[in-house]
Amino acid sequence: MAHLLVVESWVGSMSRLLPRAIREGGHEFTFLTRDLHHYLRSAPEGAAHPLLGARNVITADTNDTEALLPRVRRLHEVLGFDGVLTSCDYYLPTVARTAAALGLPGPAPEAVGHACRKDATRRVLAEAGVAGPRFAVHEEWAELARAAREIGYPLVAKPVDLCAGMFVRRVDDEEQLAAAVGALADFPVNARGQRRVPAVLLEELLDGPEVSVETVSHAGAVHVIGVTDKSVGGAPAFIETGHMFPAALSAADADAAEQTALGALKALGLTDGVVAHTEIKLTSAGPRVVEVNPRPAGNRITELVRHVTGIDLAAAFVDVSLGRSPDLRRTDTGLRSAAVGFLVPEATGTLETLDGERVRTAPDVLEAQFAEPGRQVRAAGSNNEYLGHVMAADPAGTGARARVEALLGEVRSGLVIR
Repeated sequence: MAHLLVVESWVGSMSRLLPRAIREGGHEFTFLTRDLHHYLRSAPEGAAHPLLGARNVITADTNDTEALLPRVRRLHEVLGFDGVLTSCDYYLPTVARTAAALGLPGPAPEAVGHACRKDATRRVLAEAGVAGPRFAVHEEWAELARAAREIGYPLVAKPVDLCAGMFVRRVDDEEQLAAAVGALADFPVNARGQRRVPAVLLEELLDGPEVSVETVSHAGAVHVIGVTDKSVGGAPAFIETGHMFPAALSAADADAAEQTALGALKALGLTDGVVAHTEIKLTSAGPRVVEVNPRPAGNRITELVRHVTGIDLAAAFVDVSLGRSPDLRRTDTGLRSAAVGFLVPEATGTLETLDGERVRTAPDVLEAQFAEPGRQVRAAGSNNEYLGHVMAADPAGTGARARVEALLGEVRSGLVIR
């Protein structure tokens, strides 16, 4: 039995998949957080959050890495950790530094730091010759306006250190750029209380469909699990509205996406102890890297992979965090594709009617979860405002996406927000 230190977590699906994977692997964990109430609020009424069922739950200022490391060293002397991990992007650099300080398995802190800063990722990949969009990074308005004119509109403006598509916007002219920059300036602290870097990243707007490449890195070898496709809506925002695994791509396009992702991971140094989710645009000029995320994919993608291949990426994440070889053997699950679609609110108000009962029992549905009427909602500007999701499978081919879209259409037809 191994003992893992879990430092914070997202409160979505991975906050439940990760404790499950730890326990099913025969291990135990200590949970370290600065705010227990963040997790208590996210648990269903009358239920305890799985992370708070750890062997030890310890509060500490996880936002102050310099003060945290000495405390973790003292805990390590008493509790004896075998690995450190988190599912939350905002704490990945802290976890990498903690593992290095304790002499435990994990990727290089510098590599994780570069991957978690979108501007640093751009610079590292450009220096390595990995294809990406033209870009510029600035803090001052005059420099941003000048760089935008040089790149050319339309372009994408994004923060360098936020997640879930927050404040990522398409801008078609200088007026829209000013609005995007102003909105970002009004959000100086992220959802976990960490002060943000005020820089803004400007990128060339890329054409073509977007996919993600799911990989597991161990002992210097990067294993490609597969390619997931992505649907995006909510313009001028970039909101993920659904995914399907595997992506319905030609062999050539799938290989091109995989090779681009492998090149990005190698350039960043993420070849050991990492489960990664690398986003790629298949543009008319070839694949271009959008982002490299050094943690398992969110938005139920890990479950799509498991349903189709039998590979448990949450369990693989635990294994590589312990320095162990992950089990990546594929099994015949009887499914050829699985897809998830999200119910994205387009209006602000009170959720009056949402009936998903028939969808829950429809053929081929793997999951169906929806918000309860009475909830206050706002028109979505990122991946954080979903009203629910449907996951369905196709045992014969790549029809899972069409099945999900049809089911979501039924739910939307009866959706009322006032």
